[in-house]
Amino acid sequence: MSVVGLDVGSQSCYIAVARAGGIETIANEFSDRCTPSVISFGSKNRTIGVAAKNQQITHANNTVSSFKRFHGRAFNDPFIQKEKENLSYDLVPMKNGGVGIKVMYMDEEHFFSVEQITAMLLTKLKETAENNLKKPVTDCVISVPSFFTDAERRSVLDAAQIVGLNCLRLMNDMTAVALNYGIYKQDLPNAEEKPRVVVFVDMGHSSFQVSACAFNKGKLKVLGTAFDPFLGGKNFDEKLVEHFCAEFKTKYKLDAKSKIRALLRLHQECEKLKKLMSSNSTDLPLNIECFMNDKDVSGKMNRSQFEELCAELLQKIEVPLHSLMAQIQLKAEDVSAIEIVGGATRIPAVKERIAKFFGKDVSTTLNADEAVARGCALQCAILSPAFKVREFSVTDAVPFPISLVWNHDSEETEGVHEVFSRNHAAPFSKVLTFLRRGPFELEAFYSDPQGVPYPEAKIGRFVVQNVSAQKDGEKSRVKVKVRVNTHGIFTISTASMVEKVPTEEEDGSSVEADMECPNQRPAESSDVDKNIQQDNSEAGTQPQVQTDGQQTSQSPPSPELTSEESKTPDADKANEKKVDQPPEAKKPKIKVVNVELPVEANLVWQLGRDLLNMYIETEGKMIMQDKLEKERNDAKNAVEECVYEFRDKLCGPYEKFICEQEHEKFLRLLTETEDWLYEEGEDQAKQAYIDKLEELMKMGTPVKVRFQEAEERPKVLEELGQRLQHYAKIAADFRGKDEKYNHIDESEMKKVEKSVNEVMEWMNNVMNAQAKRSLDQDPVVRTHEIRAKVKELNNVCEPVVTQPKPKIESPKLERTPNGPNIDKKEDLEGKNNLGAEAPHQNGECHPNEKGSVNMDLD
Repeated sequence: MSVVGLDVGSQSCYIAVARAGGIETIANEFSDRCTPSVISFGSKNRTIGVAAKNQQITHANNTVSSFKRFHGRAFNDPFIQKEKENLSYDLVPMKNGGVGIKVMYMDEEHFFSVEQITAMLLTKLKETAENNLKKPVTDCVISVPSFFTDAERRSVLDAAQIVGLNCLRLMNDMTAVALNYGIYKQDLPNAEEKPRVVVFVDMGHSSFQVSACAFNKGKLKVLGTAFDPFLGGKNFDEKLVEHFCAEFKTKYKLDAKSKIRALLRLHQECEKLKKLMSSNSTDLPLNIECFMNDKDVSGKMNRSQFEELCAELLQKIEVPLHSLMAQIQLKAEDVSAIEIVGGATRIPAVKERIAKFFGKDVSTTLNADEAVARGCALQCAILSPAFKVREFSVTDAVPFPISLVWNHDSEETEGVHEVFSRNHAAPFSKVLTFLRRGPFELEAFYSDPQGVPYPEAKIGRFVVQNVSAQKDGEKSRVKVKVRVNTHGIFTISTASMVEKVPTEEEDGSSVEADMECPNQRPAESSDVDKNIQQDNSEAGTQPQVQTDGQQTSQSPPSPELTSEESKTPDADKANEKKVDQPPEAKKPKIKVVNVELPVEANLVWQLGRDLLNMYIETEGKMIMQDKLEKERNDAKNAVEECVYEFRDKLCGPYEKFICEQEHEKFLRLLTETEDWLYEEGEDQAKQAYIDKLEELMKMGTPVKVRFQEAEERPKVLEELGQRLQHYAKIAADFRGKDEKYNHIDESEMKKVEKSVNEVMEWMNNVMNAQAKRSLDQDPVVRTHEIRAKVKELNNVCEPVVTQPKPKIESPKLERTPNGPNIDKKEDLEGKNNLGAEAPHQNGECHPNEKGSVNMDLD
């Protein structure tokens, strides 16, 4: 079972895997652990990652990048319309109102959704992981920014589904970093002690996130998060681009913004310059050859100028930090450490601002680029049964407060209640109880739309169906379970109606118990849910609000809101009195049964099943096309490689092994093949290249074989000669009555002599025949035939010459100078003839089992 963590960033991606030795960040086919988030479309296939980034300037219109923030957004979203102006490719509206990306693929115009584009990137990451692990990859944990809303998170999950990945959890970037930090710490305070508070700061390519986490042994809890989704490394790049655009316009009369290719080149150079300024405070040059109109441009910049340019951006850093400290209600001195990650935190001015705010040095113990991916891999290992990981519970936080609104039965007024406050523990479930006579709707929305970086505050509308009144006409109690799941997505997971069924008198004692445990369904089997069950104290702080359905939206909310574990019998009884129901004591013969109710969800952003299946099918076809194109290119490259190899060696080591006529003919064929490759053979079917390769090998293979045989044959013949000499010497020693071989039978030795003579005669014949042949002729005998003769000779001779000598009985020992007569086995074991132990005195000699004499000396 694979355990993979994917950090899918706006600019680049990282893949971490769990192995027996721990967590490892793996490299792609270019031996680079960073895979750019870039996809390029061509006339035959797609290129993804490093190869696509290399085409970003030459194929700007068909190369897609910086698409992560388009997830879950409509085309008319103000953010999309603003970003659209800065892109080299075209954005178009899709049929469902989402963002589409227009490209030319397979020489046809295609419109891909952002889910499809992300799925293509995930395909590449999956392929890289599979090549590294040497097994299929399905289960993974994918990172998302902590400020992603439900719509954006569902969009990422759809992308994973398109490519066949089972995302065990969408993990917030900062939570992944915190897990990677905390799980290895051995000095964390015990559970009953005051937790260690650590602030994590992440400034990546496109966003700035901060998070405060409390650590105890085996436990991590996110206290709060803050962010600026529009502050990242690319904003610093843009400041440099603006500066140099203005400078080049004045100095060279060139408008870089008028040509996308020039602008992209300037972006790349400015990004390199920014990185250089992080480690150098001196003036640094910026030079671009043939920038526009065949003109070279140059400029320079130093760190202090750069910081002046970016003063406005640097001021924005403190806003999320202030927000975070206000949320967690702690002072800077209460924070144990400040860990920074993300590429843009390498900018010295950014580090200084963060350090100045907290009044202490920032820590860089984590790998700034790989920390998120490693945290995701750790979470995947925790959720996977294939790995045993140190127990470590992770409690995340809800980034935005979530409320529910509903209509009452008899009036047009609405009831509203905030079910999850900001920074509430997640994942988490709560149960709401409604009194209804028929189906009803619940609408979930973000309570603070201004604090959400998304234009739509609504999350979705949920219809609880099949609700009916009780048989006596009273309202039914409907229990609705609302949940923020492991992905950080709000959902109404289940709904059930409490029905009262008449029963026997002896069953009356169980009525109250049934009502107190309304959820007869099996609990959700998530590891993180265990953390919720342990957090009773937090759940207990939720207010129990009990009203009937007649109150207005200004009054306290209508449902009874409790966490499952904090619900009490008194609360139920109080609720029944409020709705004017008869006391429970008057109905001792009523049994309570929970009836599951279907819930229809109409979410703000959700791909339909048919559309999702179509995307899955399309991605499968594109993967197959990429595979076929790779095989075609490999076949073409094999022909080209063959041409260069033989041309080089025909004028070198192979020259002596081909006659002059064949040499000229082969060289002519190689030249013709090369010309064909770069002309009409530039774009042919795979079979055409296979046929060309076979034609070349038909002439080239005999030459290659002659060369190899001439290289190896002398060595193998020498080995055969040595074996023949070895066995001939043994036969001669046998004839000379050598004692070593006098145990071998005469007939056996004759077999050895016969085999030696036959093989020697064969070897002499082939050597003489080969000596008469020129090097450009095929050899008389092949190396494999000689090796077969060596094996045949060994099979005949070796068993005879290695026969063991028969064992000879040792003569009986009559007497030793100081010892007794020995003629029994017992005596050899140190016993005398009477069976008693024979004493070994100092200096006494006694024989050992082999008939020699041992002497014992103290």
